[in-house]
Amino acid sequence: MPAKLIEGKPIAAQVRAEVARGVQAFLASTGRQPGLATVLVGDDPGSAVYVGAKQRACAEVGMAAFDKRLPANTPFTQLAELLEELNGDDAVSGVLLQLPVPDHLDGPTLTGMIDVAKDVDGLTPANAGLLALGRPGLRPCTPSGVIELLASIGIEGDRIEGAEAVVVGRSNLFGKPMAQLLLEANATVTICHSRTRDLPGVCARADILIAAVGRPRILTREFVKPGAVVIDVGVNRLTPEEAGTKSGLVGDVDFAAVAEVASAITPVPGGVGPMTIAMLLRNTLMAARRQAGIEDD
Repeated sequence: MPAKLIEGKPIAAQVRAEVARGVQAFLASTGRQPGLATVLVGDDPGSAVYVGAKQRACAEVGMAAFDKRLPANTPFTQLAELLEELNGDDAVSGVLLQLPVPDHLDGPTLTGMIDVAKDVDGLTPANAGLLALGRPGLRPCTPSGVIELLASIGIEGDRIEGAEAVVVGRSNLFGKPMAQLLLEANATVTICHSRTRDLPGVCARADILIAAVGRPRILTREFVKPGAVVIDVGVNRLTPEEAGTKSGLVGDVDFAAVAEVASAITPVPGGVGPMTIAMLLRNTLMAARRQAGIEDD
C-alpha cells in the first residue's frame, strides 16, 4: 500500500490562521502589533527570496514587518550595532538574521547577540541551552515544523514516546535541535552522520526517520523499515532531466522507492518547507506575548 503523503501546505495554512487570530487578540489586548525584524546582509538571491517570503507572511497575518538590508561589505561592528538597536526596540518582538552571512562576518557570534527573548529562530546559545535542559524557550522553526507534521498524522504523545527515531544529519541548525525535540517527547533518538557505521542498518531500525544531509536521494529503500514514517528535510537542486521533475528539486530521500515501504512520507517540495515560515510566525507571536507579560495559551 503506498505511503500516506504528509503535505505541509495545508498544515502550514492552519498554523498561519491560528497565528492571525492570535495577532488580532494581541492587538486588541495591547493596542499594538507583534513585529518581526529580518536582517539580510548581501544580495544572495536565495536569501532574498526567503526574506521576501517572510515579510509577505507577516503582512498576511497582521504583523508588523521590519525589513533591514545591508550591503555585502557591511563591517561586523555595524551589523552588531543594528542587532543591538533591534534588541532595544519595543516595536520589534522578534529578530531574525538571515543565514548564511558573507564570509567576513561571524554568523554564530552575531546570532548569539540577538536578545534571547527575541530569538525567533531559536538559534542563540541561550535558547539552545534551554532546549537541551527541557526548559521553556523559543524553539528552532524547522524542527518545530516537523513535530507539527508528525502531530498532523497522529504521531504525538504516546505514539512518539518510546518510538525509535533516527535523525540523519547533525547540524546546529536542524539535526541537533530536532533530536532534542524528539527526546523532549520521550522518543529513543539516534543521530547519524558521515562517520556512522552501517548507516542503512541504523536507519532501518527507525519508526520515525528524518533526513537532513543535503545529498540528493541518498536514503533509498534499504534504509527504511516497512511502516516507518519518513520526513525529508533535504532540498537539493538538480537539472530537470536528472530530477525527472520540472522544478529540479529533490529531497534526501528516494521518494518513489521509499513511498512503497513507508507508512507516511513528506514530499519535496511541499512537505517540510512550508512549515518553517509558519512556525516562525508562531514564534514571533509567542515572543510578543511573553514580552507583554501575557501567559501562553
